[in-house]
Amino acid sequence: MIELKNVERSYKTGHTETWVLRRIGITIREGEFITVMGPSGAGKSSLLNVLALLDDSWLGEYWFGETPVHTLSRKQRADLARQRMGMVFQSYHLLDDLTVAENIDLPLSYKNLPAKERQGMVADILDRFRIVAKKDLYPSQLSGGQQQLVGVARAVVHAPALLLADEPTGNLHSTQARDIMELFRELNRAGTTIVQVTHSEENARYGSRILGLHDGWLTRDESLQINTQEVGTK
Repeated sequence: MIELKNVERSYKTGHTETWVLRRIGITIREGEFITVMGPSGAGKSSLLNVLALLDDSWLGEYWFGETPVHTLSRKQRADLARQRMGMVFQSYHLLDDLTVAENIDLPLSYKNLPAKERQGMVADILDRFRIVAKKDLYPSQLSGGQQQLVGVARAVVHAPALLLADEPTGNLHSTQARDIMELFRELNRAGTTIVQVTHSEENARYGSRILGLHDGWLTRDESLQINTQEVGTK
């Protein structure tokens, strides 16, 4: 699904160049559930931003299926992200002046879909996430856990091939965090490829593979044996 070849990213401050990704080579297969881990400053969020096409200032090759992303214009990359990807942010990034239903509809507004079809898709996802009763509320009227549920719903309403999540449970208490991770597992079982960044060993156990970063270098690539009876039951 995705292949990165010698991807590098640096930032310049005056005459100083700081590298946050160094010669990253990764293959992500369709249907995988990958966790990216490492200490603060290791390059985790930088890698996720490259994968999500939120960052243009990297070097190397990025293949999304047969598409050479590194040759695309900014507009072409944005179109690819809107069509094929969903993003879950730690800080939710809901629009305060839109209701829950309107926030969820946002990714669908970029697609050439009839209004009735969009309404049906939003209704289905509200029901699936058990937040129908919240559809006319605004983000400020929701708890942190509810806002994150809406954020996940918005990310998956258009059935993206790839779901990217940056510390998706970082602001949630343990029960809410477990609910989000169970939801991710359901989505992955239904065919969504997932890449999450997390510091949580518990969250990592929901995935099938761990990538470790340190000082911008890939230092770990480990497949996990998942015991679905144990994950989330502690």
